[in-house]
Amino acid sequence: MSIISDSLKRIKPSPTIAVTQKARELKAAGKDVIGLGAGEPDFDTPDNIKEAAIKAIKDGDTKYTAVDGTPALKKAIVEKFERENDLKYSTDQITVGTGGKQVLYNAFMATLNKGDEVIIPAPFWVSYPDMVLLAGGKPKIIKCSENDNFKLTPKKLKKTITKKTKWLILNSPSNPTGSGYTKDEMKKLSKVLLKNKKIYILSDDIYEHITYDNFNFFTIAQVSKLKDRTLTMNGVSKSYAMTGWRIGYAAGPKDIIKAIGKIQSQSTSNPSSVSQAAAVEALNGNQDFIKVRAEAFKERRDFVVNSLNKIKGISCLKPNGAFYVFPSCKKLLGKKTKLKTDSEFVKRLLEKANVAVVQGSAFGLDGYFRISYATSMEKLKVAMDRIKSFCESLS
Repeated sequence: MSIISDSLKRIKPSPTIAVTQKARELKAAGKDVIGLGAGEPDFDTPDNIKEAAIKAIKDGDTKYTAVDGTPALKKAIVEKFERENDLKYSTDQITVGTGGKQVLYNAFMATLNKGDEVIIPAPFWVSYPDMVLLAGGKPKIIKCSENDNFKLTPKKLKKTITKKTKWLILNSPSNPTGSGYTKDEMKKLSKVLLKNKKIYILSDDIYEHITYDNFNFFTIAQVSKLKDRTLTMNGVSKSYAMTGWRIGYAAGPKDIIKAIGKIQSQSTSNPSSVSQAAAVEALNGNQDFIKVRAEAFKERRDFVVNSLNKIKGISCLKPNGAFYVFPSCKKLLGKKTKLKTDSEFVKRLLEKANVAVVQGSAFGLDGYFRISYATSMEKLKVAMDRIKSFCESLS
């Protein structure tokens, strides 16, 4: 009889973390591997944010805090939502967790009962379905077409809703595709949701500030009458290059926020006091560097998309935001190449070309792979050359 719980047997380890770890192991073994699997900015945390953390340490701000966030950080988050998203919240509508992932996990644990359905558009961030399963819910995957820029349409949403639907997850700009929903697209989705009054929306806005080509970001609570049914999650990890600081936050209905706090009180308790002090400075401090870094990401995006589209058998859409592309490798799968799946393509690419990417099937859509261009242009140039040579060797 196994000691491992049945709930744990329903899930798998994160594929993106697994790819990153494999790349690290190969590098440690002396292989010249270029890792394009991690969703982590290569930029450093800005100095003013570091200084705020150092000051917090020197001032003795190293004790337990309120379970779901310090008053100072909650205030900064309230001000951020009003300033940037035209959304007004009170501090008891704010929760702070150890990264955005914990906030999402807590939300599902606090709200899902056995059999409750969560609609997840695919391609999706790899952790969504597994978190739903851990909480006893049922993921309902909607495969979104490349012809629709991998975005959910009102027609597909309406068709998928059942009496058991409790949540819809929206991630814009998206991981893994970088596709973002326009204001008009958000409004059209909201019309379907307004007719189904028992459905809540979980809006994952973690890539809000990493957008390109004058794309105007809007979150669904901002453009609809769904604010009282929306949990809007964000954090400092991507925009502020603070992945290791582990601070995520969300705003939403008081009953959900209170329930999330209850879950957190019996798991991790409060996030790091020092990280919270740093996050206050991140949200309140100078924001100019965000645009500068977004321009650097745009340059990399353009180079990677152009390079991929020059490779025979590969095609790639140009994303609106985030720091990923999601190219198709469908034309390179089949009898001729002896590669049956995108997983085999990715595995062979790592073995033969020393480039680590993540298979599209990990994100719920076969025949694609994800590249993170959150690395130096120098490494991207070498990686694109290697991918090109590898693909040419298959024909």
